Amino acid sequence: MNILDHIIAHKQQEVNLRRSRKGIKELETSPLFQTEKISLKSHLLNPDKSGIIAEHKRKSPSKGIINDTLQLEDVVKGYQEAGASAISVLTDVDFFGGSDDDLMKARQVTSLPLLRKDFIIDEYQIIEAKALGANVILLIAACLSPSQIKRFATLARSLSMEVLLEVHSENELLCNLIEEVDCIGVNNRNLKDFTVSIDTSLTLSSKIPEQYIKISESGIDKIETILLLKSVGYNGFLIGENFMKTANPGQSLKEFVIQLNVKH
Repeated sequence: MNILDHIIAHKQQEVNLRRSRKGIKELETSPLFQTEKISLKSHLLNPDKSGIIAEHKRKSPSKGIINDTLQLEDVVKGYQEAGASAISVLTDVDFFGGSDDDLMKARQVTSLPLLRKDFIIDEYQIIEAKALGANVILLIAACLSPSQIKRFATLARSLSMEVLLEVHSENELLCNLIEEVDCIGVNNRNLKDFTVSIDTSLTLSSKIPEQYIKISESGIDKIETILLLKSVGYNGFLIGENFMKTANPGQSLKEFVIQLNVKH
């Protein structure tokens, strides 16, 4: 069993437990369930924005602890002030050290689009994401069938949320080109063995139809990499570890954006 299979097996147990503790009707009564739509697409297409989706990430299976000493609110506010186009918040507890509270706290301190970064395998989690204040959900092609992606994306859209479909290969991409998906994220990290290569984004860029916003994820730590990715059509760049491994992620992003603006 590879890392992804292990995570998904654990996630199914987690979702069953969550559903038993809080039903869908209760989720729908959450004040945050009425959150108005904040469009990730619009923010990424804004030429005055950096295109960076800055991520709050305490740990990962491949890196272990990255940074678990900072207050989430300080990180998120720092990201917004530094010029992030959107915020990604990991809510997986066991493998990434996140929580539902992280997403709700982020919603309280930012007006930017919020991506719930988790392993979604059930409709329940999509309704849950809306109740936690998310504007965007992540659907990972590597652990979902095309029919599941279609069903989940349709539900998300009905709840006024946007959908980021994550792919790792041409096959995953071509099997899931549906109109309910808003953005396609190419993850440069192989979720089965956690190796990273920017070539994944470069190779798949020309295969992604123009109707989708292109986002490159993982392994981005240089200005030159973003400029290269922009040259092949990417509008969004999901970056977490590069900022989170520092003592002040917001300041690190600010310096990164300044350098990006100078070289752009």
